[in-house]
Amino acid sequence: MIRVIFLDLDGTLLGDDYSPENARPVIEELLRRGYEVVVNTSKTRFEVEYYLRAWNLETPFIVENGSAVYVPNNYFPPRVVGEFGAKRGKYRVGELGKPYPEIKRALDGLSRRYGLKYYGNSTLDEVKAFTGLPEELAKLAMKREYSETIFRWGKEGFEAELERVGLKVSRGTRFLNVTGNTDKGKGARALLELYSRLGEVESYALGDGENDFPLFEVVDNAFIVGKLSHPKAKHISSIEELLGVIP
Repeated sequence: MIRVIFLDLDGTLLGDDYSPENARPVIEELLRRGYEVVVNTSKTRFEVEYYLRAWNLETPFIVENGSAVYVPNNYFPPRVVGEFGAKRGKYRVGELGKPYPEIKRALDGLSRRYGLKYYGNSTLDEVKAFTGLPEELAKLAMKREYSETIFRWGKEGFEAELERVGLKVSRGTRFLNVTGNTDKGKGARALLELYSRLGEVESYALGDGENDFPLFEVVDNAFIVGKLSHPKAKHISSIEELLGVIP
């Protein structure tokens, strides 16, 4: 049995200081138990790579709310990866979302009317203030490929306008995420299809935000931390508690 666990970052594995250290013992224990650990996050590829290096992980990951699935070259046998994605550097990349310039163009057309602030029209100092990210990570967060994050808005109505041009708005722990027609569940489903070519799969997920709800719908066992509830997810108080309720 292949056990795959999808882990959200902000508000789940990471605390307010964004340090990778608190999650390290959990990651190490999951690996010791034989889990395939897959980060599934609203963060960018560049941010995820920072954390994977810190945790010494070389596994597939899903970025920008299901917009792209990154699979390290040679991670799967050729018969498994097949025609999945396109070769890009050290990865095979399956793109499910829209390119960032298209999303930014739509937001730029609405920003003045609705008072929108997002990565693409904010300075580095503003991003640090909005997010609480240290400068190194704020710079990585600003390197968008497939999505935007709306930090602040002056009035309602922009969500419907974005949806009319084929974009999707979802709510994370604190901010709004704008993507193409994709979500964390679609990214997970694409990756689970690859794992299933190796054998029987049992899937798990841990998250804390509304943008994790589509992920909970596609896994066998879902867990949620924080104040929200989901009918398919068992509520736990911390990532440490997760280790006590999964095999």
